[in-house]
Amino acid sequence: MRWVFAAAALFCIAAVLLICVFLFANGLPFFSKYNLWSFLSGTTWAPGDGDSGTYGILPMILGSVYVTAGALLVGAPIGILAGVYMARFCPKKVEKVLQPLIALMAGVPSVVYGFFGITTLVPMVRKVFGGQGMSILTASLLLGMMILPTMIQLTASAVRAVPESYYEGSLALGATDERSVFRATVPAAKSGILAAVVLSIGRAIGETMAVVMVAGNQARMPKGILKGVRTLTSNIVTEMGYAADLHREALIATGVVLFVFILLINLLFSALKRREAQ
Repeated sequence: MRWVFAAAALFCIAAVLLICVFLFANGLPFFSKYNLWSFLSGTTWAPGDGDSGTYGILPMILGSVYVTAGALLVGAPIGILAGVYMARFCPKKVEKVLQPLIALMAGVPSVVYGFFGITTLVPMVRKVFGGQGMSILTASLLLGMMILPTMIQLTASAVRAVPESYYEGSLALGATDERSVFRATVPAAKSGILAAVVLSIGRAIGETMAVVMVAGNQARMPKGILKGVRTLTSNIVTEMGYAADLHREALIATGVVLFVFILLINLLFSALKRREAQ
């Protein structure tokens, strides 16, 4: 069994390495034909035939950042509070009902979320806030819902992992039940909660189909939360089916940028954990 476990671990490592090799081997040659700074800071995305065209992904970078930040503003507070409730306050009978429902949310395909967004969220946003409905706000609301299972489950696990002596010691000093949880248990679980936030960021920034369906898919600089936008993932999935030559290389280079962006987020999380440990 030791060799079985080792083989499984090596397979996971090899899969990640193969993805890295594919991305960089197919994406880096693009930068020998197109200026890196122009690619990252350009505001115009206008593919052409052969080696022609203008490729600037700044609108998509900002679109990904805005939509992800909006999803965190919507989903993180709800997810963290729900996770704390599941771990410390939820009755056992209620937990037996809620736990499968939360797990079911995580298993719903993203295209189903997208269909819900088109049929429900888009008309609601259009009616309440105005605009066309397909916007940064709609995508943020939908992604906020999609990251809830990750936030709730990981937060609950982090809170349950805190030694019970923290909670009991706070009670012994005269604190109330709620104060003991939020002033003793939750701060001790902040490392796990931060991990939940980071994984939720990866979930939100990597989402494709649902965002394509509700964000408007417009390759232009974001002009407000009620305007349409295109993210990095949407840009790839929308055009990869018919792209060729320099256009295809530009889309793979977009994947490289997204990969590096997520890598930087994980490195920042590792640095924060290391600093906290010290």
